[in-house]
Amino acid sequence: MLDVSVLYSGLETPSTPHRYGRAITQIDPPEHQRMKVARSAAERRPIVVWNLTRTCNLKCVHCYTNSEAKKYPGELTTEQCKAVLDDLAAFQVPAVLFSGGEPLVRPDLFELAAYARSLGLHVVLSTNGTLINRATADRFVELKFAYIGISLDSALAEVHDKFRGVEGAFERTLRGIRHCIGVGQKVGLRLTLTKQTARDIDLLFDLIEREGINRVCFYHLCPAGRGVDVHAPTHEQTRAAIDTIIERSDALNARGCRTEILTVDNACDGPYLYLKMLREKHPRAEQVREMLEWNGGARYSSGVGISNIDFLGNVHADQFSMFRTFGNVKERKFSEIWQDTTNDVMAGLKDRLPRLTGRCADCRFKTMCGGSLRARAEVVTGETWAPDPGCYLTDDEIATGV
Repeated sequence: MLDVSVLYSGLETPSTPHRYGRAITQIDPPEHQRMKVARSAAERRPIVVWNLTRTCNLKCVHCYTNSEAKKYPGELTTEQCKAVLDDLAAFQVPAVLFSGGEPLVRPDLFELAAYARSLGLHVVLSTNGTLINRATADRFVELKFAYIGISLDSALAEVHDKFRGVEGAFERTLRGIRHCIGVGQKVGLRLTLTKQTARDIDLLFDLIEREGINRVCFYHLCPAGRGVDVHAPTHEQTRAAIDTIIERSDALNARGCRTEILTVDNACDGPYLYLKMLREKHPRAEQVREMLEWNGGARYSSGVGISNIDFLGNVHADQFSMFRTFGNVKERKFSEIWQDTTNDVMAGLKDRLPRLTGRCADCRFKTMCGGSLRARAEVVTGETWAPDPGCYLTDDEIATGV
């Protein structure tokens, strides 16, 4: 995850110390938005992305869990979930992100959120937003959710509805966003970059500013679940999209909007941003290099600083790696599973640089990028440590930094 607004524009956020090991300026965020900070990125406890349910009221074309509007057997009970939360709190994870499917279809969601908060956990929700009404938004505030991430694929209703597979989804999602903003709940958009959405970024930024949205995460596509049939942008289109994201993010913050803009699931975004800052003689380029090196990109992400528990309780390196399970929380504590390196892949994820092959092995930025998203590399090539095909840096850039 690359925080463009922090690195390029100098915007301070509650997550900056967790992500980069330092604050740029001093801020005092509310207690429920603060994240635990490790002494080093390698020592991080994992943020837990938890798919509480596979059931969903939409039919998104890029859904990595192949979710549908039906009940799935074998999901964890309320009491089983609470036992997991006890373990996560004792293990001192920095955050729990409730996801799905659509987590708001689970009738015990708020009971679980309240229990998590009673344990002192930092709680985040990832939702499609269509089920959020004013009462729901009020509950978010009451329980002190740190952040509500809402998926919106385009500023164009017809494009969003096509991606979400349900007519009218755009209006319902936008209404949910407005309910959150109306009660003062921190909310942000989540968007997956595809050939279509990469073309619509300027329109999305117009909507962000118009609606007063706090945060936006641009996800690079990983071909998992139904996402295998979605067309990712070309490398040239991706570079153009990242340039637009950087420029529009900087312009927003220059106007005092204080909007957090992040890119996710392609760690070569870090070297790309750094090279851009060098070319522009940006006054903070060296500081940004140090922050990116501390962060380590994917080096300290999947299998280290990011984890996943799926709807059946299986533990994975991240939400896109459901093809490999390290254990199940119904049988063994998450903390035990996560620290068990008898599995060769888990051991490799915790010390991956020596295992990277091809252009990743020889890249001058591998300590900054860490070989990017292993799930994408493995899904596309069949090899765990192969180069990530999503890397859009040129051979010259990774060899000499030109």
